[in-house]
Amino acid sequence: MALFSTEPEKPAHPEQSATPHPGTAQAAPPITPPAQKIVAPQAPAATYLDRGTMISGKLHFEGTARIDGNIDGEIDGKEITIGESAVATAQIRADSIVVCGKVKGEITATQRVEIRSTAKVIGNITAPKLIVEEGAIFEGQCSMGHESASGHKVRAVS
Repeated sequence: MALFSTEPEKPAHPEQSATPHPGTAQAAPPITPPAQKIVAPQAPAATYLDRGTMISGKLHFEGTARIDGNIDGEIDGKEITIGESAVATAQIRADSIVVCGKVKGEITATQRVEIRSTAKVIGNITAPKLIVEEGAIFEGQCSMGHESASGHKVRAVS
């Protein structure tokens, strides 16, 4: 077999006749199931604001959003991630917020706030769950909703 030959390739086995020989059983052709259409659920498109982006004003996101640029104003959405290169001077409100960069302002979440080790947060946080990784900087107060209102105190463990 030549890779770059101009001659048509010859089959390895000579073709057999299409007519069956008498006395031999013929196998039925395999039955293939009809093609099924796979429908994936439509997920909201993620929004990404890359480095070099500078926005001043109010931002509202319907789905997930990752911000790596500079924001000055208000951010509202469902799932917001402030990337490592981001600088946000803003009020941030969402169901879930992950901070990896710098935030100066109020952060309010209905589900959770996660402050990663590369983050610096200056401002107050209101959320039922707060996760602060070792190495993160957090200067401000935290209110954890119903639990802190009922008299339970949160202790830092080192």
